[in-house]
Amino acid sequence: MAYTFLEDVATADVAFDAEGEDIDELFKSCAEATFEVMADLTTVGQDTEKKIILENKKVDKLLYEFLEELIYIKDLDCILFSDFDIKIKKEDGIYQLEATAYGSTINSEKQDLKADVKAVTLHMFEVKQTKDGWKARVVLDI
Repeated sequence: MAYTFLEDVATADVAFDAEGEDIDELFKSCAEATFEVMADLTTVGQDTEKKIILENKKVDKLLYEFLEELIYIKDLDCILFSDFDIKIKKEDGIYQLEATAYGSTINSEKQDLKADVKAVTLHMFEVKQTKDGWKARVVLDI
């Protein structure tokens, strides 16, 4: 697990710090943490997949848009995701993301459900590259 949940945030929010050796791993850690807030990921199957393609000049905005897109798909199609294959490249100053999210339809009889994430907030939102890799802080509205 490359993420840790933080204490002392508003009662309607959940915050986490995530990390990765590279940017792909960071985005995967953030996606996993987001869905861990919603369900025990070991109870979520992988019989459905969704492709996501996004691009942005700024890596923090790309992460924000990626997590928002996952939440949107969850709400629209009633799918929880438990695994992610993510590839990010930077070309001509633009970060390009191609991801596949694997999951299954929400089913309270088969899945250990927790809180429903409504959105990603910009409060304390941060993405940075360090000497050891990449780090992010994310706050989710539940």
